[in-house]
Amino acid sequence: QDTEVKSTKWHLQGRPTPVTAARHPPPACPPITVLGTPAEEQGGGKIDLINAGAFDGLDVVFMAHPSQENAAYLPDVAEHDVTVKYYGKASHAAAYPWEGVNALDAAVLAYNNLSVLRQQMKPTWRVHGVIKNGGVKPNIIPSYTELEFYLRAPSMKDLSVLTEKVENCFKSAALATGCKVEIKGGENDYYNVLPNKSLQKVYKENGKKLGIEFISEDCILNGLSGSTDFGNVTFVVPGLHPYFYIGSDALNHTEQYTEAAGSQNAQFYALRTAKALAMTALDVIFKPGLLDIVREDFRQVKLKEEGQINPVELNEESGVGIGACASH
Repeated sequence: QDTEVKSTKWHLQGRPTPVTAARHPPPACPPITVLGTPAEEQGGGKIDLINAGAFDGLDVVFMAHPSQENAAYLPDVAEHDVTVKYYGKASHAAAYPWEGVNALDAAVLAYNNLSVLRQQMKPTWRVHGVIKNGGVKPNIIPSYTELEFYLRAPSMKDLSVLTEKVENCFKSAALATGCKVEIKGGENDYYNVLPNKSLQKVYKENGKKLGIEFISEDCILNGLSGSTDFGNVTFVVPGLHPYFYIGSDALNHTEQYTEAAGSQNAQFYALRTAKALAMTALDVIFKPGLLDIVREDFRQVKLKEEGQINPVELNEESGVGIGACASH
């Protein structure tokens, strides 16, 4: 399993005005909570925390995730999980094949339907899955098969379009084979991570002071990442979700990366990232007007994501910019 610097949330209500802060000793630090957020890979623990009110009344939320490079933001995409079950009729595959309804045929057709669909999929869409149950024995026509697929797209709007196309592939396979089909989505969809350009800028400035070298904006624009339930958090409160190098070129979710993440060498990079996050939090707390800019950035990006304003109009707004990948 990957290691991650757990979500840290900063409650900034009641911070002093710039005049008061200048004339008197600094006030006690506002409440800061380090929040453990389990079940990122399965179940969406942060979504349960959102529903339970854990993020209510917060101003900003930070989390960092290990990777192969340092980036203040990567376009983590929206994700929908789906389990598909086909029900057929068992029969002897040699003596009475015409009496059977082959659920494995349905599973294979569904898999091939998706392979054909890829020709018309957007380059930023992802569909990947497995056949979890393909039958019992070769001489028994399978009466039951099960598939599990993950669907990913850069936005919830795109994900909805992709989901409909994929479900049609599953349904048509059932129709062609005479099987019954059950399609069940995951309990929680993962939203894409909304960028906050203001927080990203401050984080990069602090990271560079600590010697962090960040990848270029071109790499961010042309690349995609995975999916995380932190995306759902960024639709509720302004968030910062940087990635950090851990001293290894191994790829995430491999045995090699598990070993690298637990090594002593990785601790230096994790602590350096934690320091950059802490410095960014201090800036949000004490720099006059920064929190207001962060909030406006959040408001504008969310409006754009929800399709309530024209992107051209958004770019003409003065003051706060929009994250490079917000249009995905």
